[in-house]
Amino acid sequence: MQASAAIRHDWTVKQVRDLFAMPFNDLLFQAQVTHRQHFNPNEVQVSTLLSIKTGACPEDCKYCPQSARYDTGLEKERLMEVEKVLERAKEAKAVGSTRFCMGAAWRNPKDKDMPYVIEMVKGVKKLGMETCMTLGMLSREQAMMLKDAGLDYYNHNLDTSPEFYGEIISTRTYQDRLNTLENVRAAGMNVCSGGIVGMGESDNDRAGLLVQLANLPQHPESVPINMLVKVQGTPLDEVDDLDQFEFIRTIAVARIMMPKSHVRLSAGREAMNEQMQALCFMAGANSIFYGCKLLTTSNPETHADVKLFRKLGINTERTRQFSDEAHEAVLRDAVKAQQSEELFYDASL
Repeated sequence: MQASAAIRHDWTVKQVRDLFAMPFNDLLFQAQVTHRQHFNPNEVQVSTLLSIKTGACPEDCKYCPQSARYDTGLEKERLMEVEKVLERAKEAKAVGSTRFCMGAAWRNPKDKDMPYVIEMVKGVKKLGMETCMTLGMLSREQAMMLKDAGLDYYNHNLDTSPEFYGEIISTRTYQDRLNTLENVRAAGMNVCSGGIVGMGESDNDRAGLLVQLANLPQHPESVPINMLVKVQGTPLDEVDDLDQFEFIRTIAVARIMMPKSHVRLSAGREAMNEQMQALCFMAGANSIFYGCKLLTTSNPETHADVKLFRKLGINTERTRQFSDEAHEAVLRDAVKAQQSEELFYDASL
């Protein structure tokens, strides 16, 4: 087997542009070789994302329907009750998700909010699932509180390159985002950080985003690559679509640059046909969200993912915290809940 590529933190934009410029087949081959050095190529990590507080966000992110500055018809909701969140987590576990991600439309959590989100983390952990949250900017103290509660991952995307960032967001700086990632690392949590492509950015900006992520002192454990979902009423609702091959190239380059990270095929998946998703998995994507919504935008239904996994011979990845006994219990519950659909199988048979 070819020796594993060194983990690098010294990428330049020119080097990344050179990767993007490779012939498509060569790029996918290099990404696939890299992927196989660190992961089972026929396993995909499965998460479920729940919006625990929707709308009325004071930020002005031009892509986001949750901003209070845009009229998108989104119904604003208060922070969900802890028990309702845990009910949704149980449902997610029953269909095979091993990580439960909770997102709130906040600039940053207030002190009065912290006891509730901490109880959510503790409750989901008791179910035997990994936990993830995205709550906006975090102070060092808040990060430590979440870590102590048992939070495994914190999501805070860089969104785009530093050069293009000001065209998308003005209410917080790029350094604010980097500071939050630093606070999460200092608290000992895993980092989930990626970006959005298709917002009208240049080729240099897509390369620049990946440079920022790969040149962090430690690569994010999870790197979500989102395709912009255009929502009417947001400033980006009429931006030109990104070429699909360019999106697949972005997945492949992220895999090459961050060999040990889970690269998540994230928002925008509903608009991708099975063939495009299959190419993304071949390019090194090995994480998805199950469920009908990603915060406020649509996502393929679970049964569609199950059918695609079956066609591709893909199994869901188990986590260290997700024991064989717990996994078997999930399988039994899933069979009872959906007797008409064989949710899980061994693709190696």
